Amino acid sequence: MSDRTTVDYVEDVSPGSGALPPRAWYAASDARSMSLNGSWRFRLSATIDAEDDSFAEEGYDAGNWAEVTVPGHWVLQGDGAFGSPIYTNHLYPFPVDPPHVPTENPTGDHLRVFDLPDDWPADGSAVLRFDGVESCARVWLNGTELGEFKGSRLPHEFAVGHLLKPGGNVLAVRVHQWSAGSYLEDQDQWWLPGIFRDVTLLHRPAGSVGDFFVHASYDHTTGEGTLRVDSDVDGRVTVPALGIDVATGEPVTVAVEPWTAETPKLYDGVLATAGERVPLRIGFRTVVLEDGLIKVNGRAVLFRGVNRHEWHPEKGRALDLETMREDVLLMKRHNLNAVRTSHYPPHPAFLDLCDEYGLWVIDECDLETHGFVEQDWRDNPVDDDRWTPALLDRAARMVERDKNHPSVVFWSLGNEAGTGRGLTAMAEWIHERDPERLVHYEGDWNCRDTDVYSRMYAFHDEVDKIGQRLDGGTHKRRELPFIQCEYGHAMGNGPGGLADYQELFEKYERLQGGFIWEWIDHGVEHAELGYAYGGDFGEELHDGNFVCDGLVFPDRTPSPGLIEYKKVIEPVRIEGDAAGGTVRITNKHDFADLSALAFEWSCQVDGETVESGALAVPALAPGESAEVKLPEPPADGRGGERQWTVRALLADDTAWAAKDHVVAWGQFAVAARPLPVVPATDRPVRGEDRITLGPAEFDARTGALRSIGGIEVGSPRLDVWRAPTDNDDGAEWQTDTRYGLLWRTLGLHRMRHRLASVEAGEDALTVRTRVAPAAREVGLDTVYRWTSDGERLRLTVSVTPEGDWSVPLPRLGVRLGLSRADRVEWFGGGPGEAYPDTRTASMVGRWQSTVDGLQTPYLRPQENGARADVRWVELGGLRIEGDPEFWFTARRWTTEQLDAARHRTDLTPGDTVWVNLDHGQHGIGSQSCGPGPLPRYFLKAEPAEFSFVFSAVK
Repeated sequence: MSDRTTVDYVEDVSPGSGALPPRAWYAASDARSMSLNGSWRFRLSATIDAEDDSFAEEGYDAGNWAEVTVPGHWVLQGDGAFGSPIYTNHLYPFPVDPPHVPTENPTGDHLRVFDLPDDWPADGSAVLRFDGVESCARVWLNGTELGEFKGSRLPHEFAVGHLLKPGGNVLAVRVHQWSAGSYLEDQDQWWLPGIFRDVTLLHRPAGSVGDFFVHASYDHTTGEGTLRVDSDVDGRVTVPALGIDVATGEPVTVAVEPWTAETPKLYDGVLATAGERVPLRIGFRTVVLEDGLIKVNGRAVLFRGVNRHEWHPEKGRALDLETMREDVLLMKRHNLNAVRTSHYPPHPAFLDLCDEYGLWVIDECDLETHGFVEQDWRDNPVDDDRWTPALLDRAARMVERDKNHPSVVFWSLGNEAGTGRGLTAMAEWIHERDPERLVHYEGDWNCRDTDVYSRMYAFHDEVDKIGQRLDGGTHKRRELPFIQCEYGHAMGNGPGGLADYQELFEKYERLQGGFIWEWIDHGVEHAELGYAYGGDFGEELHDGNFVCDGLVFPDRTPSPGLIEYKKVIEPVRIEGDAAGGTVRITNKHDFADLSALAFEWSCQVDGETVESGALAVPALAPGESAEVKLPEPPADGRGGERQWTVRALLADDTAWAAKDHVVAWGQFAVAARPLPVVPATDRPVRGEDRITLGPAEFDARTGALRSIGGIEVGSPRLDVWRAPTDNDDGAEWQTDTRYGLLWRTLGLHRMRHRLASVEAGEDALTVRTRVAPAAREVGLDTVYRWTSDGERLRLTVSVTPEGDWSVPLPRLGVRLGLSRADRVEWFGGGPGEAYPDTRTASMVGRWQSTVDGLQTPYLRPQENGARADVRWVELGGLRIEGDPEFWFTARRWTTEQLDAARHRTDLTPGDTVWVNLDHGQHGIGSQSCGPGPLPRYFLKAEPAEFSFVFSAVK
């Protein structure tokens, strides 16, 4: 037992002491290993030095301690008895006084007693490996201190063979929530202390494998790969499928199939030394910066990527293999081809999956000092030489651990850490250690240390300039490729504008794609709130639901944003020419031809498929296009709207999806929709307190609709308000227009309706109103004109803005109420929600749902669930047709109730279903962190006229 009683190591800027040098990670070998995961004894102290070190001694009685599961975070266990999570985006939740941290520093003592298996080898040594501990750990085995370490998401190993006993081994780990290392880990995520990755005991036989580096390049001009495995311990490398059997360090060149994200060919091999055999999975590929482009195997790549934090709603960052596999499979099934591991190296098993299934990876170092922006980056550790050893240690532990993964094509120095000498030192070390990959760092706008010009949330117009090389900057930067390492902020309803970005990426060679922020909402499962976010645990500082900005919900259900992104980045473009009876197919893959896909056509009349069949498409090479003749449109007596739909499907089962999985699709019209016609043959009849017109009854005094065909209807009236989305509201630091706040300031959430007149004419009932916010002079002159042919009822709404409308409208349409409505059927866009700049994935067809099924369950409730391009909808016994097509939403609570809710559980269904029939919606954009909607998606306050036809469902 050490006599050390100080806690200076917690605030020491060094990476720690006692750990072995970093080396390559591998999942298994023929050497014995023992998992120490499971139930550990646990004691929590409120301060850094509240308890002594005696718990690490053999014979210590921890019988009255609590228990926690390792891997795990203690704040997510114990039903709140062990503290709570803290969420901040960039603010440090402790005083910025580097390298010091508060004395009030939650400290968890972990204790595990274990026996070695009876057949544990007596010879050789052993290594104890920690794959991830947040944020600082001090370790003892059998009373002997092994050392301490920082670098939460990086592996640390200790030599322990000389300390092991057959039985009763006492492993003690003291974990501090805050340390000097916390200043380097200010990532946008929950602060979650604990031993959250695997703890493993590894037997190291005499002559076992040490560190090794698999170099597997590919020459696209010859089709040959060159393999060389450098190893600290001499041995042999065999790859049976390639007939390879060579000594370590010896290169060999053979014909191979290359590895790419589209064609992830891996060769099984073995590295054998005198004491150990390690399985290898080898992918041959070459990454270069050439002609100002990122090229793999001789071809430029376009990243269709996403940023991925590790997250599970119950376990936090303690992910199991199947959860990681679920992430990769979902990504592949939604056409993603790349992942940036924001903002730290992931569990290494995730990279195994990226190798296996095929994803390009930007592997990012466990480094972010974002909180120093609050003091204009003063005292930033990355520009302080005292911290450079810690930075280099983090870079080395990432590179050495992950260097044998073919999926990794970039090393990233970290995220939002400003600039400084420490980052330059990291880049220089990485370039020297691994010149076969490229280096990324977004904060280096002058590209002094990086091989790519990277930005986050650049607006569309700036990206366009960058594509044309009209953006200025240093000469080096202008010669480099460009990626958006973060764009399309997927917070709440959105992101919008993805199709517009993708158009730019595909237009300019220099633009090599980007990575959506981010993969998953970090909601914490909560018994009362459903999912909790920042502030729900009483944090002093927090950033609310800014942690809920993913393409999938916490339970990994795809959001509409992911469905939209899949369509936007689909690797096959399908464009129709109705007049010519052809479809143009373009292969947008970087490497794969179309031989793995089957194509089918279908013809719809009024949204119903009347005929379908296979479509013969050649196995186009990447970038190639072909015009393919469609069959003659099927004869059909109906004269309704006609369209073609062409789909690209998997021809056979693959590792990531089953046969017939839809990869891409396209639609185009053959015959336009006939608009509904309602001759005004019926006349309004005024009674004592009612006016009847065809199947409808109106209030004689107000002109308000009361019923249609005996179905009670809460009268339609003009509605311009929507519960602002996170993207409507924008972010606090933005200086550009945040329309959600402007709408509220103007008073659009509390519009008042003034009745001007009710006129029962010869062929129409006309109701004139003015709709305006209190305290403002602007308004909307609104006229409702009702006509009928005796069975159907037509409403024509005319809107004329009055005054100076300096802001667009959230929506423009009518809202009405229905009772007893549940089942919904419609002909229009679906099956999911869509808005003006998120409608690429909206497929026109006949769809069915329930009212509850129309809702999108964003963690912070907001405007959601609109269906686009609706021709007609049936619900509550009514059929509603539009002239022109319209946006449709229906929910069991009002917009005002939706606006007031902060969690899903705040929404209580009422007896009325509130229906919005909208002529227009304002775009969504990405302004919760990026740009708002492009001007072409603004819903301007200008004269408008639109109609709806109501009838009872027959």
